[in-house]
Amino acid sequence: MTVTLSTTRAAPGVKAGKVLGASATTWFVTAAIGQVLFALYVAMFYGGAALSGNFQKWNDVLVGGYVRGGTVGNLVLAIHLLLAFVITVGGPLQLVPALRARFLPFHRWNGRVYMVTAFVVSLAGIYAVWTRGTAGGLAMRAGISLNGLLIVIAAATAWRMVLARRIDAHRRWALRAFILVSGVWFFRVGLMFWILANQGPVGIGKDFDGPFVRFWAYGCYLVPLAVLELYLRAHSGGGKNGRLVMATGLFLLSAITAIGIAGAAMGLWLPRLT
Repeated sequence: MTVTLSTTRAAPGVKAGKVLGASATTWFVTAAIGQVLFALYVAMFYGGAALSGNFQKWNDVLVGGYVRGGTVGNLVLAIHLLLAFVITVGGPLQLVPALRARFLPFHRWNGRVYMVTAFVVSLAGIYAVWTRGTAGGLAMRAGISLNGLLIVIAAATAWRMVLARRIDAHRRWALRAFILVSGVWFFRVGLMFWILANQGPVGIGKDFDGPFVRFWAYGCYLVPLAVLELYLRAHSGGGKNGRLVMATGLFLLSAITAIGIAGAAMGLWLPRLT
């Protein structure tokens, strides 16, 4: 009788865990599709302009982008854009369990490339926003800089954990690094969802310095990071109700993410490629 009762009670928890896993997979697949679209945009727009020698075209999108005669700054910006493509493609591949299980050498080498790229992209990004500027003024500069510093910390900690063979801790820090690296992507997707939800640029500001922009300059990575922490708690120690609540939230966030991706693709990325 004791075994039967124990099994009966465990079943709802197991089912809640499966629902939580399905919700996480749904969000990840949605985000991965969006990141692939973003990576293609970066390659086609910035890479296409570079291959044609029309570096000035970068300034159609970037504030303080290409500067004639500014060799060092232009080189740093070019490296940042090139590696942004590499890291956007490589990040989701690290999180696919089947690839990790069946192609461990690839997972390890891709992880090393990802971590080194994260360091370089972050430092190059911080250099670029403080020497060339960015839309949104001081709030965006400070937000991007904090994001870059957190990326370096998370990536370095993930690397340290795997060297110490603390694999569970390594995976948690690798997830944090992935979320933080995706901050630029989250900013665009979240911005377009906000505009669509409000049917206009509410809180954006004429000079891209409105209250929503000032909030989202930090929120674009701190909010997803907070969601990740809640997910990790629910996954490792949450009860049935906690897991179901978290799963519901992730399914909702998957829908929000999909809407934001569609808005970014139609409003920001595809128009630049025509």
